[in-house]
Amino acid sequence: MTNFISVQLKKASEVDLAKPLCKFIQQSYPGGDAQAEHCRAAEELSKLRKSALGRPLDKHESALETLLRYYDQLCSIEPKFPFSENQVCVTFTWKDAFDKGSLFGGSAKLALASLGYEKTCVLFNCGALASQIAAEQNLDNDEGLKAAAKHYQFASGAFQHIKDTVLSSLNREPTVDISPDTVGTLSLIMLAQAQEVFFLKATRDKMKDGIIAKLANQAADYYGDAYKQCQYKDTLPKEVFPVLAAKHCIMQANAEYHQSILAKQQKKFGEEIGRLQHAADLVKTVASRYDEYINVKDLVDKINRALTAAKKDNDFIYHDRIPDLKDLESIGKASLVKSTPVVVPLSQKFTDLFEKMVPLQVQQSVSVYNQRKADLVNRLIAQMREATNLANGVLASLNLPAAIEDVSGDTVPQSILNKSKSVIEQGGIQTVDQLIKDLPELLQRNKEILDESLRLLDEEETTDNDLRTKFKERWQRTPSNELYKPLRAEGANYHNILNKAVQADGQVKERYQSHRDTIALLCKPEAELNAAIPSANPAKTLQGNEVVNVLRTLLANLDEVKKEREQLENDLKSVNFDMTSKFLSALLQDGAINEEAISVAELDRIYGSYTQKVQESLKKQEELLKNIQNAHQDFSKMKQSNNESNLREEVLKNLAVANDNFVELVANLKEGTKFYNELTEILLKFQNKCSDIVFARKTERDELLKDLQQSIAREPSAPSVPLPTYQTTAAGGSKPAASSTPTPAPRTMVGTKPQPPARPPPPVISAASSSSSTSAPSGTAAPPVAAAPAPPAPTPGASAPAASTAPSQAQGPPYPTYPGYPGYCQMPMPMGYNPYMYGQYNLPYAPSPVYQNPGQAPYPAPQQPGYPFPQQPYYPQQ
Repeated sequence: MTNFISVQLKKASEVDLAKPLCKFIQQSYPGGDAQAEHCRAAEELSKLRKSALGRPLDKHESALETLLRYYDQLCSIEPKFPFSENQVCVTFTWKDAFDKGSLFGGSAKLALASLGYEKTCVLFNCGALASQIAAEQNLDNDEGLKAAAKHYQFASGAFQHIKDTVLSSLNREPTVDISPDTVGTLSLIMLAQAQEVFFLKATRDKMKDGIIAKLANQAADYYGDAYKQCQYKDTLPKEVFPVLAAKHCIMQANAEYHQSILAKQQKKFGEEIGRLQHAADLVKTVASRYDEYINVKDLVDKINRALTAAKKDNDFIYHDRIPDLKDLESIGKASLVKSTPVVVPLSQKFTDLFEKMVPLQVQQSVSVYNQRKADLVNRLIAQMREATNLANGVLASLNLPAAIEDVSGDTVPQSILNKSKSVIEQGGIQTVDQLIKDLPELLQRNKEILDESLRLLDEEETTDNDLRTKFKERWQRTPSNELYKPLRAEGANYHNILNKAVQADGQVKERYQSHRDTIALLCKPEAELNAAIPSANPAKTLQGNEVVNVLRTLLANLDEVKKEREQLENDLKSVNFDMTSKFLSALLQDGAINEEAISVAELDRIYGSYTQKVQESLKKQEELLKNIQNAHQDFSKMKQSNNESNLREEVLKNLAVANDNFVELVANLKEGTKFYNELTEILLKFQNKCSDIVFARKTERDELLKDLQQSIAREPSAPSVPLPTYQTTAAGGSKPAASSTPTPAPRTMVGTKPQPPARPPPPVISAASSSSSTSAPSGTAAPPVAAAPAPPAPTPGASAPAASTAPSQAQGPPYPTYPGYPGYCQMPMPMGYNPYMYGQYNLPYAPSPVYQNPGQAPYPAPQQPGYPFPQQPYYPQQ
């Protein structure tokens, strides 16, 4: 009687988890021991999946433990890896557990790049395997009963969890086996079976009959609800329905049986008989309808014995009135089971392989913090560099410090010599030329990488659109144009970056061309440089003047500010603070991360002092430049002015400006080269991301095409070909005009061999002649009967008589009719006029057969109208 329902496992296709996870780890985490450890953990996860899903599992606790560990590991990596179609794209393919498939089509399956889908299917297998383990338990001892009840309640909880989460996890229609309706029914079935196990335990422990009746009635209620849920739905295997119906009746019969014992104890003998009769009717129904699924012979015998004894006692002793079934008091219910909630970790032996890996939310918060930090540092550095350039420009326009160093008027000032030496040490104009020459090559390389990445997306999207147009609603997957929106936005951003870089390159080249000659002059030796600078009268009278000394002091202070600024810039770049611990603490404490508030507070704490120093430096420079300009005005008034000195001062200014431009150009070009090289690495990662998703989409496309081909193969064949007009002409309809050459049927190959003679029309045998022939004594020859004249051939265009109308079914070859083979005519042909008949005996008229030469027509009558010759066999499609 204990026939329990177990659920079949879903089958998964093989997937390599290690490769995509390792690629993401290498892209997202710096190299070193941590990265290598994470990659080893990814390989262990892939091995764990093979152990859990890549082989048949035994119906044992150890196999279930492996499945639970894999499910727990999936839950632990979900917040650490961005599983999606456009990031870590891993396509999981699972077959429907209940779909047996077909000879050509195979079983139904679904492939999704969703970790939630993988979790759902693995949890389904956990529940299914738990149901199989429970069904294998020995229910004759307490250990087996406890284990069975535990596993059934766990399976019920697993299926209930899938029902609650499957639609949100998949964001699309799931396969039938994991649809909410199906898993909801399975959850109720498992709960009913757990309740039945408790009923068996109570029966075995000989508990009070009232309690046993309530347990059985509750189990019957669960089975009845499960049967109602799937009664009109073709979602579960067909053998489940009769088992549920039988179990509902059996549990109800058990409840009535034990309640009858309680009624007997309470001296309610009529109620006892009424309940036993109801129980007997229930088990009789089971025995008659579901005997091939569940054997209830022992229960039938037990109830019948109790009913016979109760009737006997009541008839002879008690004479208690037997109430109607509707008048019986309803039996109470007692539920001792509930679905075990799914709380991770499910496995007692679970250890997180990626324990040291921070969650994805923390990674994203750290990434945003780093961007905020970079923006702040770059803004402060830009302010300082802009101030330095401003100071250099002001000094160059005032020809300082060259103006106060030029005492002789015919030698190169020391500041100009220092600038020239610095330019020559840095490679001079050749360095600038080489850096400018390298820029187009770096730019072209980046453009090619970006164009190739977008080309991959374009090709795959075109293919997807073509297949979507071809298969229409059958092509059920995310459209490529929607899926690639983030990638295309990223690619457009890179395009904009490259366009801005091209504009910046043009500005640098234009600036270089305008100062190239002066920079080249700075690269000359001292003698050539001195010759290129015009000479002027010496200004020795100004040496030792108080204004000159003030200018020297102010310039020295400004140089000190520049040096402090360079040191401050290095300090800003070297500051480093790991925010991972901060974000992890916030996540553990609050369950979420307020990245903006935490980042702003930390940046203010770390960089607040540096921001203050930058502002002080800018303010100090502003005061120094103001004082320098005032002192220079006094210096200019005292200095002797003439054309030669003005020309010399102008050349010295240009040389100072050329030096500043050289320094700035080299810095800009080096930054541009660094930018292009770094962008190349970023674009290569972008290209890998595009190629990975395109490869995953191609794999998904091939799987979907295969599934579509299988589904088309499972569909019914096309409708049969319509019958030819000569076979479907209604009675009394007009016939086609007769021709000298017979019209062949469809697919008939008209050959050149001689045609057999036309078939004669059937004779008309009168009733009188038939009766006279049958009444003639044996051995006496009956007089011959004259054959009816053959009907005349129909004239073209005339309507055929009703008797010659072609039958509705296709015609076969002109052979005699056999049982099971519809022949030429619905009525039996007279055998005496059948030239192909053998053994013609006991016939009213049986002339001896005449044999003619091949091709000779034994009956010269014309061909029977309405049956154009030759007639071909027709085999109707099944």
